[in-house]
Amino acid sequence: MALTKQHHAKSADLQDDHDWQPSPEYSTEALSSGGGHGHTQRRLKNYQLTWIGFCSGIGTGLFVGTGSAYANAGPAGMLLAYIVVGIVLWCVMQSIAELATLYPTAGTFPHWATRFIDPAVGFSLAISYGYCYTIAIASECSAAAVIVSYWTDLTPAVTITVGLAAILAINLMSVNFYGHSEVAAGMVKVACFLGLVIVSIVITSGCGPDHKRTGFQYWRNPGAWTEYNGVKGSTGAFLGFLSAFVNASFSFIGIETVVIGAAESIDPHKAIPTAAKNVTYRIGLFYILGALLISLIVDPRTPDLVSGAGNANSSPWVIAIANAGISGLPSLVNACILISAWSAGNSYCWVGSRIIVAMTTDGQLPKVLGKTNKKGVPYYAVLISWLFGPLAYLSLGSGGASQAFTWLLNLSTVAGLIAWATLCACYIRFHRAMKVQNVSRNDIPWKSAFQPYTAWAGFVGASIITLVAGFKVFLAGNWSTSDFIASYIGIVIFVVPIVAWKVVHKTKFARAYTIDLWSGRLGTEGMGAGSPYQRHHSPVSIG
Repeated sequence: MALTKQHHAKSADLQDDHDWQPSPEYSTEALSSGGGHGHTQRRLKNYQLTWIGFCSGIGTGLFVGTGSAYANAGPAGMLLAYIVVGIVLWCVMQSIAELATLYPTAGTFPHWATRFIDPAVGFSLAISYGYCYTIAIASECSAAAVIVSYWTDLTPAVTITVGLAAILAINLMSVNFYGHSEVAAGMVKVACFLGLVIVSIVITSGCGPDHKRTGFQYWRNPGAWTEYNGVKGSTGAFLGFLSAFVNASFSFIGIETVVIGAAESIDPHKAIPTAAKNVTYRIGLFYILGALLISLIVDPRTPDLVSGAGNANSSPWVIAIANAGISGLPSLVNACILISAWSAGNSYCWVGSRIIVAMTTDGQLPKVLGKTNKKGVPYYAVLISWLFGPLAYLSLGSGGASQAFTWLLNLSTVAGLIAWATLCACYIRFHRAMKVQNVSRNDIPWKSAFQPYTAWAGFVGASIITLVAGFKVFLAGNWSTSDFIASYIGIVIFVVPIVAWKVVHKTKFARAYTIDLWSGRLGTEGMGAGSPYQRHHSPVSIG
């Protein structure tokens, strides 16, 4: 399929607003008939995607989950774990941002797998990734109920109901309103974290009410490394690092979802590369700086770090604040954690619905499920995604109901990591197809760095994390059949749909010389010179 390219007189490294001009035979109708094109609308503004990209992934993992990682690995182990996982995430984001900038299609992730690897892989990725985020709606609503218990004995069902109602209402509105809600939540989270940075500096310098200067004392006593599970020496320290490594990866999962917004971005050629670049700052500022500050203000032997309270009581920040004798701030931090949980649930419903839309465009679900209203909201997809939320009520029961909810969550734990590896594989195949078909990357809107080595590093890193996620059960005396299944059943859930789809539909692996590199690129004809997307005021339909 021919495609005429208008080349601008500027460097290949500055092609954020590159215009792609379809030839006459490359019609909108033909483009819409291909996979990956739904009928959502381009209403997300650049600053909204920037904030979503900068703040997505900032939640209970940062404010609470870091506590258990710190207790298991110690100061150096936790810091190193977050640095290594941060590098893996950076590699993943660089790879998928280039694809999303070039192909800002509905759902993006499963469509890329269908296009660049095999339709069976696309189907499986949609199933596992979609399930991962729809069940997470219930998880976040359940977590919100635990967080509220910090203040009151209010029936958890009330908190869950309010959270579910708010999530549904926001997701049934225009995606622009969703963007505003995420910007507001993001501002709260950033303000909270910056406040914690200031408080941490105050505490470690001895300017708190107790006037106790901590400095790097916890790096000296009990030491930079923690011996995990009673295993002595360097082996125990390595296992502690491995535990924090897995914990850190689960904290980072979700940051990649900003790329899904490419299909509803007014200017994906500019917004997506900006979001990808912001990942570097987010990893450095929030996670690596956060890990360093935690190691300065709280002792890793503190029992509350692994209490499992799920609210501010188990947050290393709050523990340090309370130990320093500062009153009032713990409630403020808990409020921020609550907003983070609700924001995450809101985001997961949006992601789940867009994955459903992607499946309808690739012929894996009935097209009626991707139907949109006049504002471009895929309301059937939103409702289906949201219907997983009420599973949060199972967490209120005892015995079978509560256990069932725990198992539902466990099934999704490694789905995000598998998605990271699969998405990097998509880029590797895309890069190979570009080379085989003699298509220059200098002609695409934005190029990520050090490819394809970056994608290979992301693929290998994500695969390793997936395989070691359940390492604890292999330690002496720690074997648990249920924990083993919970840690690795996600791999089976990913592989089985691939086999089933290939058997039924007889799909074939996409060969580099046959991969379609042209359809689905964002056309900008008729929009004038300069920055066409910002000048186009009315919402643009994608289908």
